[in-house]
Amino acid sequence: MKRIALLGMPNTGKSTLFNRITGGTARVGNWPGITVELLTGKILLGDKMVEVIDLPGFYDLHGFSEDEQIVRHFLRDNVPDLALVVLNATQIERQMSLLLQLKALNLNVVVLLNMADEAKQFGITIDTRKMSALLEMPVFLLSGKYGTGYPEAMQAVSNALRYPTPGMAEELRHQLEQDEHLEAEMARVLKQTVQVPARLPEHLSDKLDRVLLHPVWGLPIFFLVMYVLFQGIFLLGQPLQGGIATAFSWLRETWLEPALAGWHPAWQGLLLDGVYNGLATVMAFVPIIVLFFLFMASVEDSGYLSRAAFLMDALMARLGLDGRGFVMLLMGFGCNVPALMGTRVMRSRAMRLLTMLVIPFSLCSARLQVFVFMTAALFRPETAPLVLFSLYVFSFAAAILTAVLFRKRFDSHEPFVLELPPYRFPTLRQLVMRGWLEVRHFLQRATQFIVAGVVLVWLLTHVPFSAQPASADTLAGMIGNALHPLFEPIGITPALTIALIFGFVAKEIVIGSLAVIYGLSGNELGGLLAQQLDPVRAYSFMLFTLIYTPCLSAIATLRSESHSRGFTVFSLAWSLVLAWGVSFVFYQGARALGY
Repeated sequence: MKRIALLGMPNTGKSTLFNRITGGTARVGNWPGITVELLTGKILLGDKMVEVIDLPGFYDLHGFSEDEQIVRHFLRDNVPDLALVVLNATQIERQMSLLLQLKALNLNVVVLLNMADEAKQFGITIDTRKMSALLEMPVFLLSGKYGTGYPEAMQAVSNALRYPTPGMAEELRHQLEQDEHLEAEMARVLKQTVQVPARLPEHLSDKLDRVLLHPVWGLPIFFLVMYVLFQGIFLLGQPLQGGIATAFSWLRETWLEPALAGWHPAWQGLLLDGVYNGLATVMAFVPIIVLFFLFMASVEDSGYLSRAAFLMDALMARLGLDGRGFVMLLMGFGCNVPALMGTRVMRSRAMRLLTMLVIPFSLCSARLQVFVFMTAALFRPETAPLVLFSLYVFSFAAAILTAVLFRKRFDSHEPFVLELPPYRFPTLRQLVMRGWLEVRHFLQRATQFIVAGVVLVWLLTHVPFSAQPASADTLAGMIGNALHPLFEPIGITPALTIALIFGFVAKEIVIGSLAVIYGLSGNELGGLLAQQLDPVRAYSFMLFTLIYTPCLSAIATLRSESHSRGFTVFSLAWSLVLAWGVSFVFYQGARALGY
């Protein structure tokens, strides 16, 4: 099968183009010669299947960041049949050097000048035919966002794949040095093909930045935007969540219970109270997950997150971090794993380690499921969004405290350089595809970790079968009672303790575990928790869930990215100690005040 490598600098729309090419059928895979997972997708070009690999964005083949090393190693050990080089048409002057570096490797190349719509707005015109002749490679203007120019470019890709790439791995090893004539050749091509107005017209981005990057009001506006985002998630998501929970309850009562009526009681309990209740409770969160990623995708793709990093850089610098660390924290809201992998852009190992130490405190989407369920069950509708917002504040506070305490140990002086892309409005297609990819990822986890977790919880709460389910005489009861002296000072009950233990595997299992332990799901489970837990206990439990160890996937990523077992153990130990300490201060303080 022939292979296409997607190459380009960050912020060129490479990921958008990759999603459009693959149609959202991407998967993650490992490649020989590199210790990292890359996004790949298979497409049909003509009558043959072709594999497309999305490589990390990088600025220079001669750079020393981990992303640049990954690209070099990939090209050396996995020479592609075609290199699809994506450049930002609005920044062609400074991105041409990367193209010429790749050209020097004698690869089979097709050039895609993306963001043609924005170039037109800025009055930039590019003679692609003349540029193609000068570079001796196909060049196409297109918009990955809107799809204009896409069919012609894909036809050129199909044609280019008919010829073998002339580049060889050995040649690559010898040519990864800066050519002396590179700058002169770049100037010659740009002078003859690109016309830029003497003064670019003032863009909407400039007007918005005067407000959103205001030295005084910039940060309050950002936190207001995030608060409104959470309000929107609750306002739209809770009715959908309730509807799905009701549908699952109806399905159980109408179809499943009669169908399993003749089965052995143990099998009925395992399938209905174990697998079905656990999955039904977790699946009710799908609308919340979709809405969260749709809202976050809108903020992220708009270019606003880069502004947030710029605003936070001064504060982060005092913590031993920089604005990129703040962006990684925000990425962690979706999932800690890609945020940990994103630290590769930092050249300083000390800054990478400190950033990786704080990322697990980001309130990821898996923790979000737990908090949405608990806040909806135990707090009034008008206060639930505020409770959720406060957990995000605690998330930042835990990260800041960690950075302050350990910045001397991980001291770094790497300069902070950040590109502010123009504001963009994502298309409906982009948002739908982003939501679908996240839902698919969630469903894949539901069929793996969550099913295994709820089955194991059911066994622990029912073995020995002679005991009352979920009682102190079961294995789960014994474990919970053994750990009760440790968790009782922070208000966490034995049942919640069992859920936390399984949350170590995947946070999605926490609510599924409670559904199995109590033999209830949906609104019934929420009602029972409201009877057994007061708001102080519930909030203490949520604080501990927020701060204590991340899931196994994040731990494995932390180990592979840090290349240090000792650092990984230190990170886990610190998060457990901090989680217990914060929950203890909150719980005992609230009780002392009479709550």
